[in-house]
Amino acid sequence: MPETGVGRDQLRAFIDRIEKLEDEKKAISEDIKEVYAEAKGSGFDAKTIRQVVRIRKMDTSERMEQEALLDTYLHALGMIPDPGS
Repeated sequence: MPETGVGRDQLRAFIDRIEKLEDEKKAISEDIKEVYAEAKGSGFDAKTIRQVVRIRKMDTSERMEQEALLDTYLHALGMIPDPGS
C-alpha cells in the first residue's frame, strides 16, 4: 500500500464510495420490504411473490432443471402421483 498522502486520499475515497453505496443498498432494501408489505396488504402472498422474483431471475434452462429436480424429489417422497397412475 502506498504510504504517500495520495495513497491515503485514494483509500479514503474508496472507503467513502463504499459507505455511500452501502447506505444506498440499505435504503433500497427498505423500499423492497415496503413493496412486499404493500402487496401483502393488497391480499397477495409475499412469500410466493419472493419465489416468483427468484424464479424470474433464473434463465430458462436453469429453471427447467430446478423444476425437474423438484418433481423427481416429490415423486420419490410420494407427494405427487406418477403420471401413469
